[in-house]
Amino acid sequence: MTGTTTMAQQAPAEKNPLLQQYQTAFKVPPFASILPEHFMPAFEEGMKAQQQRIAAIVNQRSVPTFQNTIAALESSGAPLRNVSTVFFNLTSAHTSPELEAISRQMAPRMAQHSDDIYLNAGLFARVKQVYDRQAQQRLTAEQKRLLEKTYKAFVRSGANLDAAKQNNMREINKELSLLTVRFGQNLLAETNSYELIIDKQEDLAGLPPSLVTAAAASAKEAGMEGKWRFTLHNASVMPFLQYSQQRALREKMYKAYTNRCNNGDERDNKEIVARLATLRADRAALLGYASHADFVLEENMAKTPAQANELLNRLWNAALPVAQQEAAEMQQVMDREGKHEQLEAWDWFYYADKVRKEKYNYDAEALRPYFQLENVQEGIFAVAGKLYGITFSPLKDIPVYQQDVMAYEVKEANGQHIGIIYMDFFPRSSKRGGAWMTSYRKQATDKSGRIAPVVSIVCNFTKPTATGPALLTPDEVETFFHEFGHALHGLLSNVKYETLSGTSVPRDFVELPSQIMEHWAFEPQVLQLYAKHYRTGALIPAEMVEKMKAASKFNQGFATVEYLAASLLDMHYHTIKAGQPIDPLVFEKQQMDQLGLISQIAPRYRSTYFQHIFSGGYSAGYYSYIWSEVLDSDAFAAFKETGDIFDPATARSFRKNVLEKGGTAEPMDLYKAFRTRAPEVKFLLKNRGLDSN
Repeated sequence: MTGTTTMAQQAPAEKNPLLQQYQTAFKVPPFASILPEHFMPAFEEGMKAQQQRIAAIVNQRSVPTFQNTIAALESSGAPLRNVSTVFFNLTSAHTSPELEAISRQMAPRMAQHSDDIYLNAGLFARVKQVYDRQAQQRLTAEQKRLLEKTYKAFVRSGANLDAAKQNNMREINKELSLLTVRFGQNLLAETNSYELIIDKQEDLAGLPPSLVTAAAASAKEAGMEGKWRFTLHNASVMPFLQYSQQRALREKMYKAYTNRCNNGDERDNKEIVARLATLRADRAALLGYASHADFVLEENMAKTPAQANELLNRLWNAALPVAQQEAAEMQQVMDREGKHEQLEAWDWFYYADKVRKEKYNYDAEALRPYFQLENVQEGIFAVAGKLYGITFSPLKDIPVYQQDVMAYEVKEANGQHIGIIYMDFFPRSSKRGGAWMTSYRKQATDKSGRIAPVVSIVCNFTKPTATGPALLTPDEVETFFHEFGHALHGLLSNVKYETLSGTSVPRDFVELPSQIMEHWAFEPQVLQLYAKHYRTGALIPAEMVEKMKAASKFNQGFATVEYLAASLLDMHYHTIKAGQPIDPLVFEKQQMDQLGLISQIAPRYRSTYFQHIFSGGYSAGYYSYIWSEVLDSDAFAAFKETGDIFDPATARSFRKNVLEKGGTAEPMDLYKAFRTRAPEVKFLLKNRGLDSN
């Protein structure tokens, strides 16, 4: 790799596709032409170009203005952003050993580059002059917002610190950048390395045919034809835990899943977790904050850890008794079976399914035939069309980064181009777990008009088999709607500056557009649009829909408690004081014991694989999903109150005041412009079945 990179660095820039104007349809990245060896020289050139542009800003003699300082700084990083978006999206969705090596090499370099900008005294002096004199300038509301964000970014990066503290900040940032990369790479390797191989038919007892078929195909791909291979990817491990009748195998899979990166080997993340938490606390103290959480939440809707914890604890007190009752019901089923066993964590999914079937005569697996991926996708497109009048057209001759990826052009009802959306659905060893939305190009506005965004949805859904299409679980359907909501936020953005575009909003607001979309997924009239049996084409029966609705609040004690446990663990990690040593396993146990978490439930993410907070940008922010759920539950109620979940006026208001506005105003102001009042928590409690009524 080193030799290849050196040769690439010596190659002329005109041969590097990352350094050229893309000559592709809709100017998307020319993925087939981009090779690993192109990235290092492109990063070098991007950083160099930005340094030169910043030097020009600092050295100019003109009085600092918004245009010659703030707007110039905003556009200075365009070449580097172009390289970074492609690279970091690939390292998440389609990585390789070469890309991972570059990532480790570039992490500290990029941290240094960022510090060189935000700790540039001359640049900050100009930014501060514009900020202090803003009342004397005729700035639009969006310009004022960008100015404020820019000024705060400098201050929050240490621009006001003395030289010694700035040097300390640089060292902390450099180490943090490398540790977050290592955490994520360790987790990907650990998840990919585990496999449970079954070679006896009786060990498949209880598993649905779709899972057995997928496991056989997985084994064949791995050179073990005639056996069945199960992995720690969600599409494999979760249904295994739900349906396998072999308790010992459930225990084996569960422990492998919950002990990822906690096995004392080269992929162990405990020391990384401890160091990340400590470094973040140290950095916050340098900047004058009580904790990392205080630093982060200052810019979020919650504003303080106390306010975030107030909501989390209120919900915890409502949810824990429900979870305890759920555990008691499962124990009763186990007792009736006469096995004289106590309910354990690896039994929860299995016995929850039994209780669900017993109480509601509801089998989620029976719904799969009605949730063919392509049909669900058409349903999602139809919902977006009914709400916002937009259309989606498949693009056949457009570059994609992996053969399974599909691309669509998004248009207004009048045919006007909005943007491009990629969809990448299935697991592979080069992709990290989970589901997310990302951008290859964010919406902005230049002299020529609106710059159209290019966004992507990345998931890990159940794959099609040789004998059938991809059939989704209800959870996967909900995930699809969720990520599509993020995509709409990016696609429908209509702002001037990229820094304020689309999903560039506080963490506890960004989940509103995604989570509100989940509310449409299983509405009866929406199911009529897409829930068709993949063989017969018959619509999902009304009685099945009723059963699904009746069972929708089942197991919400568990779902809420495991989520809240992770959210509170995140907040505890990030409210430690500077210099406080951490032993992750001891720390985690202490926090869960104090909460009273029952032994049959683990936090949704344990410390060593809590990717959201240790390498995914959600540190002191995992609470945001439930914070946003207060918003989305209240927002969907606005549609329901009209008597029409596609009410045109309500949809127009949500698009205009939320989806189009990005980060151009305070989130609560945007929400109130839509709802005409602050959100109310009662709708969340009702949706989760946690209200007292």
